[in-house]
Amino acid sequence: MIEESKGVMVKESNPDTSSTAPVKSKTRECPECGSSNLMRDYDIAEIVCMKCGYVIDEKIADTRPEWRAFDDEQKAKRTRVGAPITYTIHDKGLSTTIDWKDRKSIGGKLSSTQRMELYSLRKWQRRVRVSDATERNLAVALSELSKLSSALNLPKNIVETASVIYRKAIKKRLIRGRSIHNVTAAAIYLSCRQCGIPRTLDEISGVSNLSKKDIARSYRFMVRELETSVPPSTSRNYAARFSNKLTISGRAEAIAIKILEVAKSMKLTSGRGPTGIAAAATYLATVLTNERKTQREIAEVANVTEVTIRNRYKELLEKLLIEVEL
Repeated sequence: MIEESKGVMVKESNPDTSSTAPVKSKTRECPECGSSNLMRDYDIAEIVCMKCGYVIDEKIADTRPEWRAFDDEQKAKRTRVGAPITYTIHDKGLSTTIDWKDRKSIGGKLSSTQRMELYSLRKWQRRVRVSDATERNLAVALSELSKLSSALNLPKNIVETASVIYRKAIKKRLIRGRSIHNVTAAAIYLSCRQCGIPRTLDEISGVSNLSKKDIARSYRFMVRELETSVPPSTSRNYAARFSNKLTISGRAEAIAIKILEVAKSMKLTSGRGPTGIAAAATYLATVLTNERKTQREIAEVANVTEVTIRNRYKELLEKLLIEVEL
């Protein structure tokens, strides 16, 4: 409905239509009635008061996309913005890259001269992205972090956290005189500890082909110099992981976690390795649920010895007063 109000064209907009949107500004009010219930009408590019119909502003810019999307998949395909900022790339993903597809945007292959020009542009673009020694070090280290996380099947947040830790170490100049591989492995282990992901030094050492002693030394150095807090490893996370690898039932996993909680309340886990006590609790749970798994199978999954499992198993039986039928 169009009407005349003080020489200004006013449109009563329907708030249910997609072409209108409420104005979320808290300070803007209607100069006529003082109401803050305003509507932005994109069809006629005006801001209208919903109480008196006064046109507050006109010829406003339409900030909406010109395309429509009816689900998340269509929205992801049709959006033309870049990827989000990530710490896993030395320039945080803010730079552009030249694609390796030697094809025109409208289709068709490039000539040999054009391909040579693109090859030269790609080479110089790579050189420009890495400007100094610090960025070169960061690029190599972040690439190594991505390789380690992929080999360990770690989620993306672990890589992001490890990248932030490494950036802090570079900022404090802790990398000078130290091996990049040792520091990256220590950053991965530190991020796993902070995020509660059960990974041991032995696993990281096996994947990175580095000495466990060197990784542990770099880890302690970074914790001390960065003054970061590291929560203690919980055997509960290891029990859930061992249960998944052994493909035992959810009931057995729940019993193993319950055993560990009771053992922790009785301070039986103090001074014990989390993997050993978790492996023993998992073995005890399989015995109680009659899902017999051998000690060797659990020892191989937990990367501990069978002697450790037997010792922790006997302690749990004795202290928790659990009877097992043989």
